[in-house]
Amino acid sequence: MDTQAYEQLRAQAFDGLWQDVASLEAEIEDTESIPRDKLWPALERIGGFGWLIPEAYGGHGMTVRQYLPLIAEVSKVHGGIRALVHVHNSIGHALYELGDDAQREAILPGVAAGTKSVAFGLTEPDSGTGLDTSTTARREGDDYVINGRKWMITNSDFASHFIVFAKTDPATLSAIVVERDTPGFAIEALPETMGCKGGQHGLLTFTDVRVPVANRLGEEGDGLTKMERALEISRVFVAASSLGTAEYAMELSVKHALERETFGKPIAQRQAVQRYIAEMEVDIHALRLMLDDAADKWDAGRRIPREASVCKLFGLEAVGRVTDRAILVHGGIGYTRRHPVERLYRDARLNWFEEGTPTIQQLVIAREVLRSSAVAVGA
Repeated sequence: MDTQAYEQLRAQAFDGLWQDVASLEAEIEDTESIPRDKLWPALERIGGFGWLIPEAYGGHGMTVRQYLPLIAEVSKVHGGIRALVHVHNSIGHALYELGDDAQREAILPGVAAGTKSVAFGLTEPDSGTGLDTSTTARREGDDYVINGRKWMITNSDFASHFIVFAKTDPATLSAIVVERDTPGFAIEALPETMGCKGGQHGLLTFTDVRVPVANRLGEEGDGLTKMERALEISRVFVAASSLGTAEYAMELSVKHALERETFGKPIAQRQAVQRYIAEMEVDIHALRLMLDDAADKWDAGRRIPREASVCKLFGLEAVGRVTDRAILVHGGIGYTRRHPVERLYRDARLNWFEEGTPTIQQLVIAREVLRSSAVAVGA
């Protein structure tokens, strides 16, 4: 996307987010439900469904570097809306990268328009992820027959398609697209989350679900590679969400510190409060630079498994520290819904789990460091 068009769209998106979307916050927090009849027109006006979808399929074709400020801004407005927009764009982007021309043409124009959406069917209630998956896809002629369960699947309340990871034999994993209305496919809502209110993170049950082999992404058995590539860049997007939440918590904290007075002067003049603000700025500045590095490398065509996990791990830790300090700057009133930092504190905690827990990120980082070091010494 050229610079002039991007700057115009970015300005339009920022305005629309704060004028039209932010007004939904109280309703979502009160009802724990996102009003799609109000949100969809607002997202359509700012092009929010197709930020990462190529122009050939009706989207805007943003680079990763261009997209990161937008998803960061959405995270400031509301965590539940951020999760919805993140998964819609991220998994639509994954389908473009992992699918073939027929799959792209069938699904991506609808994704860009907001009439279709793709969710990611990976996590399971009875097993782990990757090769620990217990969901199976048995080949029968030109079809796969899928059995198993997935859960914590974001956007399961409205997604039209699901990228499902299943064992096609005991030792390999494949990625298969399953349409929402396929017989034998059931979707059940799970309990509401602590933060990022309004979205559904559902339980998917597959009982002899029959789908064409043509719905498979790539070759049979290369699902682990597909999964790693999709999660790699999505981890950067989650880290950008952490950045947006942290930036807004910082902005609100500075404003409160300058306005709130004790003993006749603003608490911003108190050394303890200044320390909190300084620590918040260090985390935000470091995360911003990490994201710039990862985005530039990805847009240049490089794989970034180490950088992505570094961003994700540092981002979730940084936004945790920043929102902790934001509550402390605000004092007791910050623990009430009178101030948005209470919501930001809760919203930030979802970032611990998206696209892999902290321990998963540590494993990826260590693996990549050791692998590159071994290559360097000829081991």
